[in-house]
Amino acid sequence: MANSRSKALLVILDGYGLAEDPSVSAIDKADKPFLDHLFATYPNTHLSASGDNVGLPEGQFGNSEVGHLNIGAGRIVRQELSRINLAIKNGDFFKNDVLLQTLQQAKKKNKIHIFGLFSDGGVHSHNNHLFALLELCKKEGIEQVYVHAFTDGRDTAPHGGKAYAQEFNKKAEEIGVGKLVSVVGRYYAMDRDNRWERVQLAYDLLVNGKGEIFESSDEAFDSSYSDGVTDEFIKPILLDKNSESRIEKDDSIIFYNIRGDRAREISRALNEKEFNEFEVKDLKLHYATFTSYDETFEFAHVAYPPQELKNTLGEWVSKQGKKQFRIAETEKYPHVTYFFNGGNEVPNKGEDRLVIPSPKV
Repeated sequence: MANSRSKALLVILDGYGLAEDPSVSAIDKADKPFLDHLFATYPNTHLSASGDNVGLPEGQFGNSEVGHLNIGAGRIVRQELSRINLAIKNGDFFKNDVLLQTLQQAKKKNKIHIFGLFSDGGVHSHNNHLFALLELCKKEGIEQVYVHAFTDGRDTAPHGGKAYAQEFNKKAEEIGVGKLVSVVGRYYAMDRDNRWERVQLAYDLLVNGKGEIFESSDEAFDSSYSDGVTDEFIKPILLDKNSESRIEKDDSIIFYNIRGDRAREISRALNEKEFNEFEVKDLKLHYATFTSYDETFEFAHVAYPPQELKNTLGEWVSKQGKKQFRIAETEKYPHVTYFFNGGNEVPNKGEDRLVIPSPKV
């Protein structure tokens, strides 16, 4: 960068991959003359985007957040999935101050709400973390543990939710606490594109008990599947008619998602006093989250705060007195800003940003 007028362009093609066997690769078979020209003409190399190479457990597939975080950091960043897995394994999870304080608060009403993505995909959550929470609740003497499931079907099989619910019910019976009281697809509960009409359906299920009533999770999933609705798009389902299982004023919450971009909107609706996208209640919740979903969330008690990453690519460019411009559509805007900057919401000096609205599809 000796020439002050020189420019560099970093383009991330999210989802682009190189297969060992070209015969089964859509990318190898595609007509892409410009990319083929680049690979044939200029130096290039291959990067691994999964497992230990990007700070994930061995064998765990990568994802957009992890990829942008590692590229921006220029080093392997140990991911929250691995951090929490290790904490559960060595017992530190069961001594976590934020989780223990939340359970102490929950004892005032002898109930707690736990929600997150029902999934073993490891992208936004992992069911093993939910099971560890049940064990912690049992250990701390919380009798009423209400679980609200956000079904996946995107990072997992589209009809995997029924089996996950069966596994949960079995684990809850073994541990002695935990009741699945509501179900809704991530399409509604985990929107990230300000489609508030979706989020409202999830909110009304959690807080107002608005959903189709079923006697069992098996019956609920079978009904959705027979209607051609996969896990991601399951409409609000209520499995418990007891009003105690709804989120009420002064309740305690643990949101066990490990990734922030799809956890922000429902968190805002449940907690922000100035929230005005749709009608909400002033709940005054004790709201604990596994990781930091947004630096501006003063209401959140974070069990595993972000690791501080210094000298990221954006920070280094800024220190050289250079300008930088980040551009993406809405769906990927957090990735080229927040994640690329090592989990920092604040732009670097000389860093300009532009978001292009994603199509409403």
